[in-house]
This record gives sequence, C-alpha cells and structure tokens, in this order.
Amino acid sequence: MAEITPLNLKGCKVYKGYLDKSAQHSLLGDVRSIVGKAPLFSPMTPWGKPMSVKMTSAGKYGWYSDKTGYRYSTQHPNGVEWPEIPLTILKIWNELCPDSPRPECCLVNFYQDGAKMGLHQDKDEKDFSHPVLSISLGDDALFRMGGVQKNDSTESVWLSSGDILVMGGESRLAYHGIDRVKFGSSQLLKAAGRINLTLRVVD
Repeated sequence: MAEITPLNLKGCKVYKGYLDKSAQHSLLGDVRSIVGKAPLFSPMTPWGKPMSVKMTSAGKYGWYSDKTGYRYSTQHPNGVEWPEIPLTILKIWNELCPDSPRPECCLVNFYQDGAKMGLHQDKDEKDFSHPVLSISLGDDALFRMGGVQKNDSTESVWLSSGDILVMGGESRLAYHGIDRVKFGSSQLLKAAGRINLTLRVVD
C-alpha cells in the first residue's frame, strides 16, 4: 500500500491512489468470492421502489432494506449467512483505522446502468464514534459530501479505482452520495461498472 497524505473533504479523508493495480485485482477476486456465496440483489426502499444499486455483504451483518425500513441482518435474503470479510479487506481497515474495533459489515455496492446513490447518512450503527471506510473499484464516480443537515453546503470529488475514503469524527454523520458514475473510465472490470466496499462497525 502506498504512503499517501489524504485530501480533506469537509472533514472526510480521501486517500487518492491508495491501492495499486495489483491490490485492486486482488480485491476484485475477493469481491467475486463474496458474490459467489451471497449473490447481488436489489433492495426495496421503504417507499416500495427497488434501489438502482445492486448490493450484497460480508461479515457478521449485512445491510438490508425493504418496506419495513433500513436495518442490518445476519442473513442474506436467500437465508444463508453472510460470508466472512476477506483478510485483504480487513488489512486496509487496520492500516487506516487502527484504533477502531474490527468491522462487522462489509457492504458491497455495484453501480451499473446509470445507478447512483442519493444524499444519505450512515446511521443504522450503534456507535458513531467508529469511522466508515469506503473502497472504490472500477469506474470513476462523483462523490458528494455535505454536512450533518441535509441542506448544508456540499463539496464533490471524483473517486477513481483504488481510492479510499474514511468518514470519521465530524464527518461520520454527514450526508453524502454518488451523483453519477463515468462508465467505461476504468479497465479493472470486464464491463462498465463501479464497485464500492463500505466497512462499518455495527454493534
């Protein structure tokens, strides 16, 4: 892993180019293993519409949504337990979040066919003193970071394959989202698309 001084985006740390090509391909293999055991699915929002992003998870918990609301679950919708978080992914957490407990969820988001993610907070966890770490693989995405109120001013940065973002401290409960993906900008995946891995301490 490279020694990189992070950019500061409204209190959020952005490590540009943290993972080299070899590390990215290694993580991609881990993601394929996760998906092989816990297939991607499109969660339903509480308003009854499917999310444009497909997802799955690894770890003790997986993030889930349906008409009853957002929550963590110990099982994939097909009834199987989530696979373990790969050691290569945990190594990145240990490097950038050394003072935090082991993450209990690795959420895998797959962006394809114009998928995006509206401004939202990560607030389904019990202890907000622990950071959220996000790993980008594949096509470039325009990430927007706001404040703790939804109408706070925002700043944006393009996240490329191998970039890592850490939301902690003042940025932990900030609103954030993906406005668009520049499909075809990366050669990591065989087809156009973006993978985002998000590590979280749930309990």
